[in-house]
Amino acid sequence: MNDTALFIAVFLACVVEAVEATTIVVAAGATRNWRSAMVGVVAGVVVLAVAVSIAGPTISLLPLGALRLVVGGLLLVFGLQWMRKAILRASGYKPLHDEALIYQKQVAAAKSAAPSQSRFGVSDWYAFTLSFKGVVLEGLEVVFIVLTFGTNQHNLPLAALAAGVAVVLVVILGVAVKGPLARVPENTLKFIVGIMLTSFGVFWGAEGAGALWPGSDLSLLVIIPAVAVFALLIVLAMRARRVSQAKGAAASATPADVLVTAGPAADSGDHTSGAAASVPQRSASPETVGASATEPSAQPNRAVARLKGFGLFWYDFVIGDDWQIAAGVALGLALTFALSLVSPLAWIVGPIAVVLLLPWGIRRALR
Repeated sequence: MNDTALFIAVFLACVVEAVEATTIVVAAGATRNWRSAMVGVVAGVVVLAVAVSIAGPTISLLPLGALRLVVGGLLLVFGLQWMRKAILRASGYKPLHDEALIYQKQVAAAKSAAPSQSRFGVSDWYAFTLSFKGVVLEGLEVVFIVLTFGTNQHNLPLAALAAGVAVVLVVILGVAVKGPLARVPENTLKFIVGIMLTSFGVFWGAEGAGALWPGSDLSLLVIIPAVAVFALLIVLAMRARRVSQAKGAAASATPADVLVTAGPAADSGDHTSGAAASVPQRSASPETVGASATEPSAQPNRAVARLKGFGLFWYDFVIGDDWQIAAGVALGLALTFALSLVSPLAWIVGPIAVVLLLPWGIRRALR
């Protein structure tokens, strides 16, 4: 993997995360309070900086083989789930990701939230919290991408530069339009990033498990196009299936069954982020807020809820929304390690795992 490929991979992945974070921040600032929203951004960046200062040296101390095994496994889990969603969107089975609609929902939620409350010198605590969570949650994924790609390729500065360029570019565009970055082809980007994450996950995971790729790094020139072709073939097959199903339904429909139906609604995102989940569905009155703060059971319940939310965040970050894909990846890496002890063909387990797990994940999603 040369420097150009490293830069492109990190840049595209970070653009996706930056678009989502910027949408949240702009919605909070435009509807609530720009100053409080920006304070939340600064606080989030500080938290991320601390995380990098702790995680960066820790990751660099790990043996390269162990690092590639863990990182490869995580990238493969992320990549397969991103590809599954991208394929479902491209084939029409899942609504397209609509950043404009997400922005509108964030705006509506922010407007219906509780009245502004000042805490710790922040005039609008809700705007601060929304921006802070958006930056931290999406930023953690940027940090993970930079550290894993940069450390594996022994070029952390270039990976950081690619991420910085992506974030700055998206932020400039977001501030300029002060609205959603709807023109960014995010669905296409996610498809491409899913392919790249899956390809690098297969490559690094197999190497970390002890397998040797034919041609070493040059094998990526085969892995990436092969994964892309496989994904596109699935899209074509699913589109054909969808057309066939539509024709069958139309042929069997009676006049009384003919109804005007809308297409799939715009997708609100790959997952419910902590920022979105924190948006209350209805505003709470000041009396209710005050009462809940004074009840004896409120503090324990709040602590349990926060602890549960923390655990769910890390579960979603590591496992994702399909535990069977994560379990399949772990089993594939274990088989790769076992086969590497007796055969030079251990690398073949990774591609086979992709061929099996991706259709399986799509099938589960369509149930």
